[in-house]
Amino acid sequence: MKPLPPDTVRLLSSAQVITSVGNVVKELLENSVDAGATSLDIKMENYGLDRIEVRDNGLGIQACDTVVMAVRHYTSKISCHDDLERLDTYGFRGEALGSICAVAEVSITTKTVGEDISTQYSLDVTGKVVSQKPSHLGQGTTVTVLKLFKNLPVRRQYYTNAKKCKEELKKVQDLLMAYAIVKPDLRLTLAHNKVVMWQKTRAADLRGALLATLGSGVVAHLLPCQHLQEQPQISLDGFFPKPGADYLSTSSSSHDKTFIFINNRPVQQKDIMKLLRQSYTAQYPSESNRNRYPVLVLQITLPPSSIDVNLTPDKTQVLLHNKEAVLVALEALLVSLYGFRSPNDATPAERDSTYNHGVKGLSLDAGDGTSLDHPTTTNSSSSSSSIAEDWIINHISGGLLGEPHDDNATLSGPGDAQGELFGPVAAVSRGSAADGRPTLSAESWSRGVALTHPASGAPLQPVQIHRSGDAASGPQGSPGKKLLLNAVTENRASLTAYDLISNRTARAPLSAAAMHEKEARAEVLRERPAASLQEISDGVQERWKNLREEERTKYEEKAKKHLVHHGQRTILAAAGGGREAESPSPSRQQGLKRKAPLANQQLLDQLFSPQPQKKKTPAKPPDVKPSRPLPFSVAGLRQGLRRLWSQSSGPPPSGPANAPPGPRLVNRLAPASAWVVLCGRELMLLNPFRVEEALLFKRLLENNILAAVALQNPIQLTDGLLGGSEYTQALCNMAQGIPELNGGVILSDPRLLANGFKIRLFPGSPSAAPSRLEVTALADCVPFLGVEALREILTGVLRRTAATVQDSRPLKVRNYLQGEAVRLARQLPSNMTRQEVEESLSRMTQLLREDSRTCIHGRPFLHQLSVVPGSEHEAKSLLLPIEEL
Repeated sequence: MKPLPPDTVRLLSSAQVITSVGNVVKELLENSVDAGATSLDIKMENYGLDRIEVRDNGLGIQACDTVVMAVRHYTSKISCHDDLERLDTYGFRGEALGSICAVAEVSITTKTVGEDISTQYSLDVTGKVVSQKPSHLGQGTTVTVLKLFKNLPVRRQYYTNAKKCKEELKKVQDLLMAYAIVKPDLRLTLAHNKVVMWQKTRAADLRGALLATLGSGVVAHLLPCQHLQEQPQISLDGFFPKPGADYLSTSSSSHDKTFIFINNRPVQQKDIMKLLRQSYTAQYPSESNRNRYPVLVLQITLPPSSIDVNLTPDKTQVLLHNKEAVLVALEALLVSLYGFRSPNDATPAERDSTYNHGVKGLSLDAGDGTSLDHPTTTNSSSSSSSIAEDWIINHISGGLLGEPHDDNATLSGPGDAQGELFGPVAAVSRGSAADGRPTLSAESWSRGVALTHPASGAPLQPVQIHRSGDAASGPQGSPGKKLLLNAVTENRASLTAYDLISNRTARAPLSAAAMHEKEARAEVLRERPAASLQEISDGVQERWKNLREEERTKYEEKAKKHLVHHGQRTILAAAGGGREAESPSPSRQQGLKRKAPLANQQLLDQLFSPQPQKKKTPAKPPDVKPSRPLPFSVAGLRQGLRRLWSQSSGPPPSGPANAPPGPRLVNRLAPASAWVVLCGRELMLLNPFRVEEALLFKRLLENNILAAVALQNPIQLTDGLLGGSEYTQALCNMAQGIPELNGGVILSDPRLLANGFKIRLFPGSPSAAPSRLEVTALADCVPFLGVEALREILTGVLRRTAATVQDSRPLKVRNYLQGEAVRLARQLPSNMTRQEVEESLSRMTQLLREDSRTCIHGRPFLHQLSVVPGSEHEAKSLLLPIEEL
């Protein structure tokens, strides 16, 4: 790796910033592909925020390059800006790893072919190596990214939404699918939270890669196509939907399955995407299909000097120097596949974007049969607008300007379905050549006045829109209004259902039809839950028309009563100045709680209180706490400790070197449920639960017998299954039980029975068949217990290291018993008494050795707190003045 020159850095520098998990995966994946990797494993945890690991089997990083492998603008892919014209790699700036180091913790493990072992390097925020250590990984490079966006809380908070996290994971999967297609020989695996979400095996060609990613159901509707062009050099290759295929199988509502590659680089080109969509959707007349994206793969191969990939930081967009030529070549390929699309078939939006000025939208039809709707060639075909311009220039220069033109030639706009006849084409306005022929100036052409109408002299318009009177008017003939199908068009007499009486809202009187509508609307909804608003309104009106006379009379009487009541309220409000309107209703008055007069409150307290109220004593200030001095001295503590020593080891020691062998309990620390223990001259902190856990595990190792369950089909034991004849002989020499009627005998060795094995031996003789062994029962409480565990027991017997049951426990049985000890220890009471802790200490001293006083997880029982001084001089040496601290 070499640093790029400063002028190249200024031209290439994009100030790349990592903004998402997909950016990290994309940069690391491209580095692996550039290194020649054929296998890639991507592992993510917590949607990539906690951990991202990308492992490949590429060439690895040379030891001399590891110092600057993540420093910005150090790269081995280019050396100057001119190398971009010969670029054949995905990366070239040397900014990816440095940008990732700035927002996460990064470590890189790499190994080349010539190295014996791999090395893991830890990087800082600037990309420099801070530490290294050997690793066990094989050839290739593994980049691990931890705590992404740890120093950017706002960006990390963006991913607190579960929906956004799933969308980011979907983007990563779509990214891997794109590279899986463009690199058929690449094996890819994506795992999230230790679950494989997507994987792709190696494929022989592009079709095999599509089968592995999209499936056979989609590939069956795709057709391979190819187009080559020499000048300029353009190669188009890919798989396109078959003409007339089912659009549900060959299209999608999003563009995630429309793969566009330029020089094997996944890109997003709007012009190319628009052209692909227009050619594909032209096959389907339905307007709903216009918004779908075709499922296809397009590979565009251009000379590296004709594209500029240094356009965006993520390199998903490129700048094409011969963009028009690429579009013409692609359009020729699509026309040969789907046929030419007439301008009259285009949607209004596409017409506006395609025919945007001048006569570019003209469709010229001459009497000689020449038409723009059918191009004569495919290799040199262009868009309809460019063809129209060429046709007009050629025919004007050859016919209108030099030769007599055909009077039958007509001009019609693409929006004119009838082909409105304008008459003969007028002569070109403004300007004439030296020989008297009219010329076409660029200014008149750009202003749109080059061609004029022969009768009126007005410039020709490219499009004339014809609209019928019915289509332009609404339901009542009002222009520009459109009838809404799910809207209520009934005009109400009142603007609101309430009236304002003396600054208060009152319910407005309802008509008989309105009262009926309130009841009938609910019935219509129950009968037809999926009905629209217009259908509900029509149904209510139909019921009102078909209502019987007596029922209609009832609604009219209710409406009259409501109107009379409303009128009375209005008159009272006008006469009383709004008192009636402002006075609360009787129901509201009943809801109010009546309060007693304040003057009687003291009398009521005296009558109903059993005792006279006591005067409140003033509270003590919060900072004053009761305290009591206690006598304490180091000499008294020393005497007490010597008294403890004398109780355990006879006369008091003559010096500090003599210490009692066993620990002595001092006191309990309440919050932590721990105990202070004196071990010689050291004050230790004891965790009694770890002691009980170790004691339980030791007792289970010695005494627990695993219950064996009978097997439906016994396991036949042979020399090959056990590992040799010496294992079979050792098994036959074990203790045996009482012979059975069938001639067999059960091995009664406790080392077998305690570990859950029940083995039957059929003795043989030298003249007859040899001895036969079979396992008839096994313990089902231990997962995957089998012949391997039996071989471990026999190995200990042969090596004379399994004399007892405790020493003969195989690994799987020991792990099971450890779990049982932990489960039993958790059932102990959280607060143990002093007597229980003393008993635990006594059993620990008797049963556990000094070197094995740890729990089953390897944590010690005791933690040192302090050392008790043994003399006055030693105590004074430990007490330093405040000035020296």
